[in-house]
Amino acid sequence: MEFRRGLSVAATLAACASPWSCRERAPSAGGGVPPAAPWFEDVTAASGVDFVHETGHRERLWFPEIMIGGVCMIDYDNDKDLDLYFVQGGDLNVPPANQEGNRLYRNRGNGTFEDVTADAGAGHRGYAMGCTAGDYDADGDVDLYVTNVGPNVLYRNNGDGTFSDVTLQAGVGDPAFTSSASFVDYDADGYADLIVVNYVVWSPKLEVDCFSPSRQPSYCSPLSYKESSAATLYHNNGDGTFTDVSATSGIGSKKGSGLGVVCADFNRDSRMDIYVANDGMENRLWINEGGGRFVDRALLTGCAVNEHGTPEAGMGVTAVDIEHDGDLDLFVGNLRDETNTFYLNEKGLFTDVTADLGLAVPSRIYTTFGVGFADFDHDTVLDLYVANGRVVYRLPHDDPADPHAEPNQLYRGRRDGRFEEFMPRGGTADLIVRTSRAAAFGEIDNDGDLDLVIVNMDAPPTILRNLVGGRGNWIMFRVLQQNGVDAAGAMVRVEVPGRPQWRLVQPAYGYCTGNDPRVHFGLGPATRVETVLVRWPKGTEETFGPFTAGTHYELREGTGR
Repeated sequence: MEFRRGLSVAATLAACASPWSCRERAPSAGGGVPPAAPWFEDVTAASGVDFVHETGHRERLWFPEIMIGGVCMIDYDNDKDLDLYFVQGGDLNVPPANQEGNRLYRNRGNGTFEDVTADAGAGHRGYAMGCTAGDYDADGDVDLYVTNVGPNVLYRNNGDGTFSDVTLQAGVGDPAFTSSASFVDYDADGYADLIVVNYVVWSPKLEVDCFSPSRQPSYCSPLSYKESSAATLYHNNGDGTFTDVSATSGIGSKKGSGLGVVCADFNRDSRMDIYVANDGMENRLWINEGGGRFVDRALLTGCAVNEHGTPEAGMGVTAVDIEHDGDLDLFVGNLRDETNTFYLNEKGLFTDVTADLGLAVPSRIYTTFGVGFADFDHDTVLDLYVANGRVVYRLPHDDPADPHAEPNQLYRGRRDGRFEEFMPRGGTADLIVRTSRAAAFGEIDNDGDLDLVIVNMDAPPTILRNLVGGRGNWIMFRVLQQNGVDAAGAMVRVEVPGRPQWRLVQPAYGYCTGNDPRVHFGLGPATRVETVLVRWPKGTEETFGPFTAGTHYELREGTGR
């Protein structure tokens, strides 16, 4: 079968009979698929997490207020349970010292949490956008980087349950309006470098007044401000310090209103590349040419704009191999009326196949920030969850008390490669309508399936426990370099009878978020995996196995075949 631009696709997409038979059709009156038993249970109230996000909005609309809200899943105490780190906004008119700070919650081992912020020393006070996690000093403990409207913060994990603010010593306190960030070892020297994505040049003095179509006061577009920002690339010197190489690497040569970032080897040359989703501008695909140099190839390769040649309001982004052919595709969350966008990768060239996959029509009426693919029901087919929330005041409201609130969406993956929206919407018994931003994906209750933590503006988070009934088997892997650091950028291949599956080790994806660094596979009825292939970021490959289903395993570089 061929897509409409003549690109061949894998057998998983071969159910369409012609180039046009896969074009998306409008949903039925009910939308999506017939109602089914809910896949998720809202366990926020019982979780012990009492965090409440604050934007600080009182009277005047300040532009950063509508964009903030991040969370990181991080095993900070190395007990093999994912802990939660929430970043806080506050009030842009009040000094940070007089406001609530970020909060760290330790997982008790059963999916409930206790606040350990004070003991850990990680309660930074600033107007925070998001966070990312990684072991930058390769000492076996996961560190935290917090992005702010203003100077960012690097917390070094001391290995004893506490953190130290080492921003000044490390030299990574980027003073810009930063959104997402990711640790990435772009030069394969064993030390995690850092890409920091910046948004627009903003200050209270530069604020402007904007209005909705109904003439209500509304938050502005990033294009209302005079200047966007370039991303910042820091090279890890291996001694606890970083050097800003934005200029020499080429990353600083192009500005953009960056919001989402994901790092992976998109052209299969064994070097880590960087993709940045820009809000209202062309996206950037920074191809790593070696020698510390990057070149933007997004327009050339087809992932800068949508199929109509139009830039979109890129927010969250993730990389996924939807065809399971070893090439990484891209999915970007966008603004209402634009649809979200899926770029299919065929040997380094991308095609917008959003409509073909059934993802255009259901997303057109929502604004998407957090994004992620996972096999929630263990049927060997990837599903999709997106976190939604408006940025513009418009009627009608989904929640009269919150003009920006929207329901989130769950899409069930089908065996023909397409998706259909799950009903009830969002996968919960009771519809949850919030202004959602970050969505983190990971196993927080140690039962072998993937759960969700969603940040909601001016509200508590939503913690969703996976409770899909009648699902298949599963297996999970922690993939480590020789030095014990998570092998971000590694590709892992598992094959169950007749169905290969690829996963990317990518702790940083989505929107202002850090996720479970482990890779998770649904196995259907299979009870055993004979062989697991790992393609390490530098291009070498190893095989491991056999493995029994229903267990967590560790794969360390150099110990396979």
